[in-house]
Amino acid sequence: MMDILTIGRETLLPLTSLLRIRFDMKYSKDNITPFLTLKYTKLLCKRNILLFLLLFSFSNCSFSKENRNLANETKKDGDIIKPLVGAERLTIYLDSLKGKKIAIIGNQTSSIDGVHLVDTLLSLGINITKVFSPEHGFRGNADAGEHVDHSKDSKTGLPIVSLYGKNKKPSITQMQNIDLVLFDLQDVGVRFYTYLSTLHYVMEACAENKIPIMVLDRPNPNAHYIDGPVLEKEFTSFVGLHPVPIVYGMTIGEYSLMINGEKWLKNNVKCKLSVVPCEKYVHKIPYSLPISPSPNLRTDLAVSLYPSLCLFEATTVSVGRGTSRPFEIYGHPNFPKTDYKFTPISCFGAKNPLYENTTCNGYDLQKANEFRPYQINLNYLVNARNLLNNKKPFINQSQFFNLLSGNSKLQQQIKEGLSEEEIRASWQTKLNEFKKIRKKYLLYE
Repeated sequence: MMDILTIGRETLLPLTSLLRIRFDMKYSKDNITPFLTLKYTKLLCKRNILLFLLLFSFSNCSFSKENRNLANETKKDGDIIKPLVGAERLTIYLDSLKGKKIAIIGNQTSSIDGVHLVDTLLSLGINITKVFSPEHGFRGNADAGEHVDHSKDSKTGLPIVSLYGKNKKPSITQMQNIDLVLFDLQDVGVRFYTYLSTLHYVMEACAENKIPIMVLDRPNPNAHYIDGPVLEKEFTSFVGLHPVPIVYGMTIGEYSLMINGEKWLKNNVKCKLSVVPCEKYVHKIPYSLPISPSPNLRTDLAVSLYPSLCLFEATTVSVGRGTSRPFEIYGHPNFPKTDYKFTPISCFGAKNPLYENTTCNGYDLQKANEFRPYQINLNYLVNARNLLNNKKPFINQSQFFNLLSGNSKLQQQIKEGLSEEEIRASWQTKLNEFKKIRKKYLLYE
C-alpha cells in the first residue's frame, strides 16, 4: 500500500527535476543540432517517466482503496473475519433437498442469520421428517452428560431423536423414511468434544442404510494450530473415536472427509458424503462463534482455553462450572490463597458443580490470554499438581483422564513431574504422522 509521502517522493521530486532541466535547456547556448537532439531525447524520456509514475501512483491509490473496501467487507467486531458458513449457501444445496424426505442433525448453532436452519428450510418448502439432536439437546439446554430423551419440537411439531446416552447411533428404524441426512453442528476443533462422535455414528448409520449425508461446514475457532497427544486405539471412547491429536486443525466438513477417506467407520464402510464448504474461510483467521455451542462454552476465551482446561475434568480441580465464567478460570479449595476466588453454585449448565457453595482459591486466565493460544498449555496442569503437592489427590478419575488425553502416558508424565517441554516432545513423532493424513482432506488453506 502506498501512502501520500511515497506518492510525493515518486512524483513531485521527478517533476521538480524535469522543470529544472527544461529551464536549463531554454537558456542553453548549445544550439548545435546534435546537442539539441540529445537534449530533447532526454526530455522526452523524462516526460515518459513522469507519466509512468503518475499512472503508477494513481493505480496504487485505487488498489489500496479496493483493498480497504474488501477489508471493511470481511472484518467486523474487532478485526474478526466472518466467512459465509455452509448453511448460508442455500443456492448450492437447496435443489438437492427438494422433493426429498430430509432428516437434520442440528442444535441451537444450526442457524442462518439468527433463524434456525429447520425453520428456514420449512419456510422454503423442504420436507423435514425428523431431527436428530446431539449432547445438550436440540435447543442446547441440557447439562453436560445429562440424559436427553426423545421428544417433539414445540415450535414445529417435528419428532426429535436424541443421539446421546444409550442411543448414540441412529437405529435402522430411526433411519426409515429418510432420503437424505443434513448435518449442521458447530464444532470447536477439540477431539473430546462429542459432536465429532455424533458425526461418526450418523455417517456409519448412513453408510449401512445407503442414505447420503450432506455436511454443512462451519469454521473451527481452534483451526489455527495442531497439538496434543494422538489418541491410541485402546483409549477409544465417545470422547475420542479416532487417532487424532487433541487439537486437529480441521473444520467438521474436512473431518468428515477424513473419517470417510481413512475408513474409520465400522467394518471399513464408506458413506455417500458431500460437503457444502464455507466461503472466504482460511484456517488461521480468528472466528468468533455467534451462538454458544454448549452451555459451558459461552465466550471466545472459553473456547480457546477448552483444549487446555478440559483435562481438569478428570481431576479434583474446578474449571469454574457453576460460575459465570466456566473454562476461563480454575481453582481448588486447598490451593494456597490467591488474589482470585470463586464459589460454584447450582445453575443452568451445572446443576451439581464441583465444590458447590465452597470457596475456591484460583486463577483468572483472562489477562494471561489476550492473544490466541497456539498450543495446549500444560502449565495449568503442572501448576495445579505442584500446588496440591500430594496433600490432596489431583487426578482422581484415572481412566477418564486417559480417555481425554488419549493415552496413559500423559498421566504418568504429570505424576513423575516432567516439564511441559519434556511432555510435549513425546508427542511430536505421531503429530507429524497425523499432519500428513490431515493434509489429504483440507478444503481451505
